[in-house]
Amino acid sequence: MAALISRVGKKLRRIIQRPGSVELTRYEALLPAVEKLEPELEKLSDTELTERATELREKLKDTAFGDDQLVEVCALGREAARRALGERAFDVQVLGTMGLLTKHVVQMETGEGKTLAGALAAAGYAIRGKRVHVVTVNDYLARRDAEWMGPVYALLGVSVGWVEPAHSREERREAYAKDVTYGAVAEIGFDVLRDRLVTNVDDLVQPAPEVAIVDEADSVLVDEARVPLVMAGSIDHTDADEEVAKVVRRLRLNLHYETDSEGRNAWLTDAGASVVAKSLGLEVDDLYGETASDRLPAVNVALHAHALLTRDVDYLVRDGKVQLINAARGRVAELQRWPDGLQAAVEAKEQVTATDRGEILDSITVQALLARYPEVAGMTGTAVAVAEQLREFYELEVAVIPPNTPNIREDLEDRIFASPSQKLRAIEEEIRTVHETGRPILVGTQDVAESEELAEKLAKVDLECVVLNARNDAEEAAIIAEAGKKGAVTVSTQMAGRGTDIRLGGTDGATRDEVVELGGLHVIGTARYPSSRLDGQLRGRSGRQGDPGSAIFFASLNDELVLSNAPDVPEGIVDDEETGEITDPAALRQLNHAQRVAEGVDLEIHRNTWRYTRLIERQRRDLLVHRDKVLRTAYAAEQLEKAHPEKFAELKEKLDDQDKLEQMCREVLLFHIDQLWSDHLAYLTDVRESIHLRALARETPLDEFHRAAIPEFHKIIGEADSRAAKTLEEAELTDEGIDLGEAGVRRANTTWTYLVHDNPFDSDFEQTIKKVRSMIKRK
Repeated sequence: MAALISRVGKKLRRIIQRPGSVELTRYEALLPAVEKLEPELEKLSDTELTERATELREKLKDTAFGDDQLVEVCALGREAARRALGERAFDVQVLGTMGLLTKHVVQMETGEGKTLAGALAAAGYAIRGKRVHVVTVNDYLARRDAEWMGPVYALLGVSVGWVEPAHSREERREAYAKDVTYGAVAEIGFDVLRDRLVTNVDDLVQPAPEVAIVDEADSVLVDEARVPLVMAGSIDHTDADEEVAKVVRRLRLNLHYETDSEGRNAWLTDAGASVVAKSLGLEVDDLYGETASDRLPAVNVALHAHALLTRDVDYLVRDGKVQLINAARGRVAELQRWPDGLQAAVEAKEQVTATDRGEILDSITVQALLARYPEVAGMTGTAVAVAEQLREFYELEVAVIPPNTPNIREDLEDRIFASPSQKLRAIEEEIRTVHETGRPILVGTQDVAESEELAEKLAKVDLECVVLNARNDAEEAAIIAEAGKKGAVTVSTQMAGRGTDIRLGGTDGATRDEVVELGGLHVIGTARYPSSRLDGQLRGRSGRQGDPGSAIFFASLNDELVLSNAPDVPEGIVDDEETGEITDPAALRQLNHAQRVAEGVDLEIHRNTWRYTRLIERQRRDLLVHRDKVLRTAYAAEQLEKAHPEKFAELKEKLDDQDKLEQMCREVLLFHIDQLWSDHLAYLTDVRESIHLRALARETPLDEFHRAAIPEFHKIIGEADSRAAKTLEEAELTDEGIDLGEAGVRRANTTWTYLVHDNPFDSDFEQTIKKVRSMIKRK
């Protein structure tokens, strides 16, 4: 009867945790067998343990995990961790390892040991003969985890390395040759893009992808999914229209321009159009006519930069450069930028030097990058909230791993106020009251500006705090690690040091017992985030591994979340005359509703973006198959010989070396393939930017995009062959063969990589988004 009650309880718990989590019974049944192996493995020497893992590798090579193999891999991993780190993996960590080894996204709460579980799973895949990439959110975590877990891998006979921006091509090749390679998602993606443009097979650094284990999977697979990673080549230096920037800077909201309630679009009023036209020496009709067709787009982009992007919220200006802020994490988005026009417009707005404008040579979204791997697994503290997206876009299921010790954190009810100013006063009072007890406090703010404003207010009442935001993200791990010290007050953006534990009493644990007695870390959210998952991440900074703690969110019915997504607040909601606090349950319902609307809109944007990029990625994949054939075979030489046999024979005689001949022909054809792909990307960008006009004719924009994209793509291979043949025909031959530079075969002499912060004002799906928003609001 007790066993039946336990099984029913587990099923009910799984339902409460929302559908999308898999049943763990199979893995839980294997835990006794893992434990049974421990005495046997403990008797082995280090060398014998490594030999045991090597023997298993030979048995398992290229086969799937059965239960017996899962048991032995986990037992070996647990013993290796005990010896190398002095840490015996808890049963929940072993469960997490099993979930990863069976291609799930495992949800493990903060502080439950995801890093070790991920390392044991990576070693398991390697023992199975697979090459593993452990994908992290930043370079710091990639290096830290590779070095930290290195001794565990060594005992299991598994090699490990990592890639980071400072690495040379040879260092990267060496790192990717290891059994397990750690790397930030952007760094791995940029290496893929570089490999796609090599002209010699010896220059490739990455082997074929096999297994990806994604750390902070919700962030990488969902928040970053539609972010394109870009490789560009220098073609010119184009500044924004400075004259237009100066004109727009003088415009005033509601007089010269208006914005929609969602903050996604801005447009000129009649008065604004008149001012702009006059300032540019045009008539109003000319501004919207063909004669000034180049000025109107510049005005629109400059207006977006002026009206809809806010300094210290959407971006920072640091060291004379505009740096984007990742909205989901509050960090500076390294190497990330808007599309060229908007990037230049913001730089002109802030009067900083414009960055180089480049020709896009290739790009790949994070979602497409991960889709290259035949086997994908992931780990995070907040997976259930995005289970639908993980299933829809990656065909991944979530496995919810219970905590090793029960979570005793107290999640207090939200406190809601009528206005942001009343809310801020209440937050200051909450911080002061809790700080007087000595409890450490972590305050999660919405953006850089809010974090610094709050810090200034606290300083005026002699409350010292440490600020963690995008301005000092280099010190992120060190700052957040000390947030659990007695009396500490840490004000942070959403970054909040994911990947770094907050230990009560600080890193040295000196005041741990005192802090535990006081009630642990108190987390304060200054507003609800656009996603309940981000709220959960902030709450999860407290209550680590059964520690005491508490969390509370403050909100206002005039917060940006409510104003943008559910501004129609029901009548009859009354606030306290003195404090402005609202206790009516309808206010909380409105707040929850606004958050659901925001989540629905974000999901629809993800779906829409993927509908467009899916075709592009499929076309790129097909072209890469052909490109790889050109790279690895004599295809290019054969084609050119067919096209111009006499000129080819002359070239062959000049070179008198078959390998050199094939390589020269290869470089010519690959240049034209790559150039045509770059042109195709530019063409598709133009099509997508104007596709919304098709909707006015009641045509489906996506269908029109496909009609435009598919025929153009099918021309690329034939056109590349023709251009290569023409290059040979017109080239002057020397003793060195073809002078590629003189023949116009010139690749960009400077290339760089960056991520594109997708233009939030992209109008091709704006109509769809508005319809979705209105439908959700009515529910």
